[in-house]
Amino acid sequence: MVMAERGARTDEVTLLARGAADWLLTMHSADVEDPSLYHGQAGVVLALQEAFEHFGDERYRRAVADGGDALTGSIEVLEDCSLYFGLSGIAVALRSLGRDEAADRALSRARDRFDGERWNQMFELFMGNAGIGLGALVVGDVDLAVTAVTPYLSWADRTGRGVNWPVRPSPARSHHMAHGTLGIVYALAAVGQAAGRGDLIDLALAGAGDVVGRNEAGPGGFLVPHSDPPHRPDLIERYSQGWCNGPAGDAQVFRLLAEVTGDQSWTDLGDRCWRTIRRSGLPSRIRPGFWDNNGRCCGTAGVLALACDRIVERGEGFDFADVLVEDLTSRATVDEAGVRWSNYEHRATPPDLEPRTGWAMGNAGIVRELLRYARLNDGGFAGYAIQWPDHPVALASRTAQQPR
Repeated sequence: MVMAERGARTDEVTLLARGAADWLLTMHSADVEDPSLYHGQAGVVLALQEAFEHFGDERYRRAVADGGDALTGSIEVLEDCSLYFGLSGIAVALRSLGRDEAADRALSRARDRFDGERWNQMFELFMGNAGIGLGALVVGDVDLAVTAVTPYLSWADRTGRGVNWPVRPSPARSHHMAHGTLGIVYALAAVGQAAGRGDLIDLALAGAGDVVGRNEAGPGGFLVPHSDPPHRPDLIERYSQGWCNGPAGDAQVFRLLAEVTGDQSWTDLGDRCWRTIRRSGLPSRIRPGFWDNNGRCCGTAGVLALACDRIVERGEGFDFADVLVEDLTSRATVDEAGVRWSNYEHRATPPDLEPRTGWAMGNAGIVRELLRYARLNDGGFAGYAIQWPDHPVALASRTAQQPR
């Protein structure tokens, strides 16, 4: 794409992202009873902060201030301690907004609810120890981060390929980022690196080895089932492509392991994830339920995040990132109220779901990725105003190559 066309693309995407942020301004109080990073206020506030730092619009700054007040007010009543649904995620958001005293208070409440082994029955990234460890790391409490992930040393089960963990009360062992082995691997590697704990990094590598050994895509690709034995197969697809349970998230773990170890084989695995994603057919909805989500967690925005990482680190061209953005553009609802996205549930009537505000499946997650894409497209800043706890910073000096 020639420079003039790229400039026009930047303008178009920036306008779309601004409309989406404006819709958040009118809707950000809709989920006020949910302060979470996943669907609620914390994720929305961070997206509005991203919009403020991009556009300099005081309306966004005021909304961020109001949202920060609401998050601070939730600390004493919130019982959940997790990264994506509880106090650890609130602490991350508050620290990112410079509300250090409130962030420390939120994390202190989470620390007090630790039983010496875990916080609840879930034992993974979204709801359990791994996510709380990452949240503590972002807030600056390395001791709590180590405390959170240390139980994985004693709960690891040996497999023929490495180790995995019982991540939920049911027998299923999940393998990916959101609820499985690789989310734990990410936390162990990140905390191990920060704390200088080689034993945690070694355990992370053993966990990654178990998942790598389950690859069913052959030597040129990477695709691992959701869980074994299959968890709720009546509702959950055996294979996914997105960040939460597929190669778009797996590749983020491999990016971190490449940074921590300096081992090129992890970069190669990330390349294999990318080949699988590109050959999968997404973002086309090639069959019912295949690709029905626009959002960051399990949809197009999460794949766009990886596409932009690869532009920075691997010298990847913009061609597939452009395809993803064109798809998001085509699926957006644009009217006088602003811009928003509806996800699709083929089993529901009607199948078009109500637009959401939050990070996981709504505007907040999409806004962040569109703004980053627009900056990259314009040759600008390659990252985010606020980096997410489970997303490695993209650095061109790591493994950048010539554009392909």
